Amino acid sequence: MLKIEHLTKTYGRYQALNGLDLTIEDGALFGFVGPNGAGKTTTIKILAGLLMPDEGKVTINGIDALKDYRQLKGMVGYVPDSFGVYDNLKVWEYMEFFAACYGLDGLSARKRCMTLLEQAGLEDRTDSYVDGLSRGMQQRLCLARALIHDPDLVVMDEPSSGLDPRSRAEFKELVLELNEQGKTILISSHMLPELAQMCTDIGIIEQGRMVLKGSMKEIMERVDQSNPLLITVSGNQEQAMAILRSHVCVRTISIKNDCFSVGFTGDAQDEAQLLCLLVDAGVPVTRFYRRQGNLESLFMEITDHEADKEVLIYEGKPGV
Repeated sequence: MLKIEHLTKTYGRYQALNGLDLTIEDGALFGFVGPNGAGKTTTIKILAGLLMPDEGKVTINGIDALKDYRQLKGMVGYVPDSFGVYDNLKVWEYMEFFAACYGLDGLSARKRCMTLLEQAGLEDRTDSYVDGLSRGMQQRLCLARALIHDPDLVVMDEPSSGLDPRSRAEFKELVLELNEQGKTILISSHMLPELAQMCTDIGIIEQGRMVLKGSMKEIMERVDQSNPLLITVSGNQEQAMAILRSHVCVRTISIKNDCFSVGFTGDAQDEAQLLCLLVDAGVPVTRFYRRQGNLESLFMEITDHEADKEVLIYEGKPGV
């Protein structure tokens, strides 16, 4: 469906994209996340035809989208992070204006507009002025407008920004409905718990490169492995510390009273082997489990460049 290859973009001395590679399969609901300045909005603007990359290739359904911007415009629907200014324009006028931009007019345009407004839950707002709508209604209208030409790919840049909880929930249901109807969607958002609930795939971008990508199942498996091990012992802390410090999968250790919080990079088999080492060494282990985590904790781990340093923090009993 969408394939991005070696995409680069530089603004002066700042490199927004540094050889970005990304593939999104047909019918996916892809969550595109990263810290501020990682290159998300630059990527989205290139997909929307608002920017040209310095280098790289964007292919949609096998078509080179960057060679013909008119063709790109017809394949992508764009929902920006801000609605824009439309003074003294009614909802139906707004929709018919954008329909005309895509060559739709007359009865076919009006039918298409009303179908989309009904889908967005705005059929009773056709005579309302656009600038008088709530933020949530404006975002639903913006999504309806992005679908006017029935694009293959819908790209959204922080569409839930500034919405109240009810409006976010309504917008989320609309996005899920579109995806169930077969639309391929790329959505950028800082609402990570929300993305974890709705997306089929997730990609994390940092410093202009894709640092992690996978299905939600694969990502959640990675989440489970990224959370710290919590190990409680009832004595022999010195021996426990020696074993932990020498283990190849242990990155960080913090201690509070009798509980070790261990940054551990291994899988379930590695965990079992570590437990055996502790027990065989005579360490009385009373609890041994992974802390429950989420997409947000994985994001923090991946984008934290201090995580490669060994950190030993002691709280509670001194002298360990």
